[in-house]
Amino acid sequence: MPAIISKLPHVGTTIFTVMSSLALEHKAINLGQGFPDFPMSEALVDLVNRAMRDGNNQYVHMNGLPALRNALSEKITGLYGHPINPDTDITVTPGGTYAIYTAFTTILQPGDEVILFEPAYDSYIPNIEINGAIPVPIPMKYPEDNSKGYTIDWDLAKSKVNAKTKAIIINSPHNPTGAVLSTDDIEQLRQLVAGTDIFIISDEVYEHLIFDELPHQSILRYPDLWERSFVCFSFGKVYHCTGWKLGYCVAPAALMGEFRKVHQFNCFTCNSPVQYALAQFIQQKEPYLQLGRFLEKKRDYFAGLMAATRLQPIASHGSYFQLYSYRGISDEPEKAFAQRLTREFGVATIPTAAFYSDGTDHRVLRFCFAKQEATLEAAAKRLVAL
Repeated sequence: MPAIISKLPHVGTTIFTVMSSLALEHKAINLGQGFPDFPMSEALVDLVNRAMRDGNNQYVHMNGLPALRNALSEKITGLYGHPINPDTDITVTPGGTYAIYTAFTTILQPGDEVILFEPAYDSYIPNIEINGAIPVPIPMKYPEDNSKGYTIDWDLAKSKVNAKTKAIIINSPHNPTGAVLSTDDIEQLRQLVAGTDIFIISDEVYEHLIFDELPHQSILRYPDLWERSFVCFSFGKVYHCTGWKLGYCVAPAALMGEFRKVHQFNCFTCNSPVQYALAQFIQQKEPYLQLGRFLEKKRDYFAGLMAATRLQPIASHGSYFQLYSYRGISDEPEKAFAQRLTREFGVATIPTAAFYSDGTDHRVLRFCFAKQEATLEAAAKRLVAL
């Protein structure tokens, strides 16, 4: 049997799979992996069923159903005041993670460097390395005052820019910290890329899951940044259907033309009935405009329940997630503590160290609050025993 020379020799099973398996084994409440346990819109489900019954089950256009791309173009213009050409600037993809991978594969050559901010979504570094490029992780500033949340160290990021820097990836709202980019962050990003050929990959899958009346600083708001960017989104995060694995990428025509060269030989086209359904459903603005407030209430409800525990919250202004510190409870490493929490207390979380390439351990766990109130109540009741 021929031997495989691994392209990702240091990669094993993801922490999400490990913790979910452990949760299943111990019948624990799973607040680790980021998916809702409440139902999605029945109207959207009906539209998918109707699309299948109407015979819309064959391939749609490689770039995505034209009606869906048109609807997305109208949505983007309405939200961000940025006209987008639906024919040249939007490609529908099988999920936001795929869009990010394809953007990296489009631009990276062996030896290129990519700046990213840690803790970071765990696909970024493997995406970079499998393309022969070099990740340059920049640690976010850990909040000594938990009410402030994590922030980007822009001075450190600027110090890492050199002739090999090909791209920078940003993520707002941020997974796992819940941090949200500010106008000052955008200005710092402008300064970092000014006068360079650096690309931006903007992970905006939690675009509408933003709290405390903060605006979403989408790259689509800023023409000077947009011209060098791939902006990636997820339908699953917006419509509570993460298992559908459908998203899209938005980029200027010249960049998108190269993106599509990679896309056509990998996925080619995406789930047809779902695209027909979304093309109609997305025209209703209320589901996505009210989403932030809906999840904000869940964050606040969970925080109220957790106030009875010894875990300390770190400010979250978006996403599905809230980080909690256990510094006042244990000196155990995060992975060991998370596993013990699952086995002995019946609540599964994700150790934040898993989002650092060097395993940085601040004794912080990530909780997903995108759950039914009964789920959150049951989990908090168990955690009071800590």
